[in-house]
Amino acid sequence: MVKRVREDDAGIHEPAQKRLRPASIDRISRLSDELILRVLSYLPVSQLAVCQRLSHKYQALAGDSQLWKEQYYNRFVRPRASRLPGLKEAGTSDGRLSFASKASRWLEDEHLVDRRVKTNWKRQYKLRHNWSNGSCAVSEIEVAEQAAVPPILVQMHDGVIYMADHVDGLRAWSAKGERQMVAHCELRGSLPAPPTSLAIDPDATTDGVARVIIGFEDGAFSVYDLNKPEARFVRRYSHEPSTNGVVSAVALSWPYAVSMTATQLLSLYRFDQSCDDSHSEGLLDPPRLLHSLKSCTVWPPLSTSLRTSASSITISVAYALPTYLSGWTVGIQEVKVSPAGDLLESRLASAIDQHYRPLAFSAPPTMHHLSPSTSVSFATSASLELRHIHSKPTSLSYTHPYLLVSHPDNTLTLYLVTSTADSLAISGGSRLWGHTSSVSGAHVGGRGKAVSVSRRGDELRVWELEGGFASSTARKRLATGDLSVQIRPEGTAASTQEITQAGLDLVNRPLSPRTPGPTCTTRPADGTSELTLTRGWIGFDEENVVVLKEQSHGRQALVVYDFS
Repeated sequence: MVKRVREDDAGIHEPAQKRLRPASIDRISRLSDELILRVLSYLPVSQLAVCQRLSHKYQALAGDSQLWKEQYYNRFVRPRASRLPGLKEAGTSDGRLSFASKASRWLEDEHLVDRRVKTNWKRQYKLRHNWSNGSCAVSEIEVAEQAAVPPILVQMHDGVIYMADHVDGLRAWSAKGERQMVAHCELRGSLPAPPTSLAIDPDATTDGVARVIIGFEDGAFSVYDLNKPEARFVRRYSHEPSTNGVVSAVALSWPYAVSMTATQLLSLYRFDQSCDDSHSEGLLDPPRLLHSLKSCTVWPPLSTSLRTSASSITISVAYALPTYLSGWTVGIQEVKVSPAGDLLESRLASAIDQHYRPLAFSAPPTMHHLSPSTSVSFATSASLELRHIHSKPTSLSYTHPYLLVSHPDNTLTLYLVTSTADSLAISGGSRLWGHTSSVSGAHVGGRGKAVSVSRRGDELRVWELEGGFASSTARKRLATGDLSVQIRPEGTAASTQEITQAGLDLVNRPLSPRTPGPTCTTRPADGTSELTLTRGWIGFDEENVVVLKEQSHGRQALVVYDFS
């Protein structure tokens, strides 16, 4: 038997390998930091991230804020700023554009170039990158063990989530960090009426004090101050109950407050600023009623906003509007009142021209030369078309100039509002597709970013709607479906193809006694409910999206999607 050669002897006759010396000398490391930064400025983001893992030196150089500032501008700012008149002339000799103050003001990013605040451009780039890809982390804040009637009211502003309901009163949660409760207080009186509307003053955030207004079912409203340094609410004023009905909407821009009842009565109040102290705990004097108007055309859902200037106070009410035999459209009313309470102007506009159909064409004509089956199918398809195109909105969000409406037929509609000194107009609506179930809520920001959520609560989409769809490029994005991206939390195992295939299998699967129908729900192994619904409220800021969700057994929670 042949003796087996040992592994140590297998390569005994092979020549020893010499250590290879590098063919070229590392000349880059001998350069100064300024020259290395210049070289790194030509690298893409993926290679910059690799360079940060080479050494401590390159970790600091490749993470330089100015490098990431240029990357941020070239990807997220330059495509938008190219539409700014006169910006091309402000470019540098090598064709690059600087993040000038003029462009930042136009793009509502002036806080990023504020000299008093140092911006972490790498973090800002990562934040915008996560938004564009829909990548986020998810956390949950349990707010109620069972559903509240009326539903819990939620608003979000300046990193704080405000909630009001009949059982737990007024609460404030932090949307950043540990996401813990900031403050809590009981509502006015021992047996207060249920709250029906909630609004935050967007300007009253100086010295760590935020101001909140709450409307109630009995026609009353109250004003609270949130003292953030001391983490507590202070009640500043409570209006007596009124016979005008439920307060369905409120708005606050200090010292002015607006309330609107379910009977379509709009009231404008003014508080006495001389008695106001943001650090005071005393009650304010009753406000003065400046003006009130009665409307006959405002239908829910609606959105109320308040803008003030030295010469006038402008109240804007965007609302749903039913049309005669033509379904629903949207309208907007602007009311201007002087500081003394005199009515200066009241203007109305609607998108009725886009949706109106005369009575003669409200139904297809009878065609006797066609077979009965063909006529019936034609009438059925036409009625389905009318119901889908002109269904009543499920939610409405208005942030000038964007008016976004959601529908139960899985779509949204975007309108652009034009308000000048001489006219008020609403453009024709542009239908947005992307959801696979009924859209229960949507919220749009000032520069066209919007977030929408389906009623099932498991599908959220981020939309980039800036500028509308007047240009050919925007219309092409609308046609190809590139306007939105679906939010996908980190750790989601299923891919897009798997989700799509599962949806197709569910649609094509025939119903049988052994197959549960669409109304049947099951519980997973962890004991939580599989069916999750949304109440229609959704809000977002620069870093987070917050949705109020409700499981089938009534438990309610705020779900926070963190993109930072």
